[in-house]
Amino acid sequence: MSTMSMKVLKTVLALGVTAAAAAPVVRIPGAYAAEVTGTVVASTPAAAGTSTVVSALPKVEVIATGGTIAGQSADATSFGNYRAGTLLIADMVAELPDKDKIAQVSTYQFGNSGSSAYSIPDLYDLSLRVDQALKTQDAVVVTSGTDTMEEIAYFLDLTVRSSKPVIVTGSMRPWTVIGSDAQANLYNAIKLAASGKTKYFGTVLMLNDEFHAAREVTKSNSYRTDTFVTPELGALGYIDEAGVRIYRAPARALLSAADWNTPFDLSKLNKSNLAKVEIAYSYQDAGAGAISSFVANGADGIVTAGTGAGGISRAMSAERTAAIADHDTIFVTTTRTGSGSNYSSGDNIIAGDNLNAVHARLMLLLSLSFSNDFDTVKGWFETYGAAQVSVPEK
Repeated sequence: MSTMSMKVLKTVLALGVTAAAAAPVVRIPGAYAAEVTGTVVASTPAAAGTSTVVSALPKVEVIATGGTIAGQSADATSFGNYRAGTLLIADMVAELPDKDKIAQVSTYQFGNSGSSAYSIPDLYDLSLRVDQALKTQDAVVVTSGTDTMEEIAYFLDLTVRSSKPVIVTGSMRPWTVIGSDAQANLYNAIKLAASGKTKYFGTVLMLNDEFHAAREVTKSNSYRTDTFVTPELGALGYIDEAGVRIYRAPARALLSAADWNTPFDLSKLNKSNLAKVEIAYSYQDAGAGAISSFVANGADGIVTAGTGAGGISRAMSAERTAAIADHDTIFVTTTRTGSGSNYSSGDNIIAGDNLNAVHARLMLLLSLSFSNDFDTVKGWFETYGAAQVSVPEK
């Protein structure tokens, strides 16, 4: 264990802290970030008295939000007893061996909390920060907790304007335990970003030596290191030592540069105008309370996670009809099964295709933030949301 890790470990043991994945979000203000790590910190500053040589290696900035990957365990064998979002990204990157062989790495401490502690306005800020970094960097890696990582990744996928690689990574074990996946995941994420092979892919999620499209990936297990999967379709590719292998591409990668961006340019949206969208889950004899409460609390849209091909209970269906008639609420239908497409649509009801409920929520949230016209929102779901592959004429 490094000196840095030992110092933090002693402090943690003295305080007796335990896992805090749900701790309040800790955002690092600009002044404080500058004091601790600098706004952007180069991982390998030139030694005093040495000449500075311009490197041909790609520039990769690691933007940290916290999570288990930045976790400090109670001791070296405490896989579950740890405090998430404790270590600083500059110190973590400094510990990585051989990074200077693959990229010029800099760091930025956006925050240091569990993923679920971040609000949608926080993700708005994160997306703008990623685009800001990509004005000067060749690629960006975002570190995050895994609980809502798929949502953070998909939000970035829908909103980041740059076509340069954006890689989201994290870990299932804290940085300071034996056998942690944290160091390998961070190193491989930097390697993948530096390769440039996911340019025009949008945001991809990388853990456990494989990477997935943000639109399709989901967390499938609460503890295992191979938790992230893409149901039915599988990973985009794998990282094996020096090899970055890509076996399929998301539909966006086939679009022309002119058509690549989504309509969701956050620089043109005040974050106070972000829509409010909720998820109602259907089950045997499900009541109407979830939908009625969401509408009463000002939901602009609601995603239903239905049984089978997206069906909802009679009570939920009646309440949905009332919400549409009385409040013009827009609904998106998805399935709770974990995979499969959905085609259910109607007045103020949009089919969610094969988006899962949390992904469909973000798609609807952003759509309603930019338009309240049903046909426009439906059109965006059928294009940017459905992401069907279309091969141009040759």
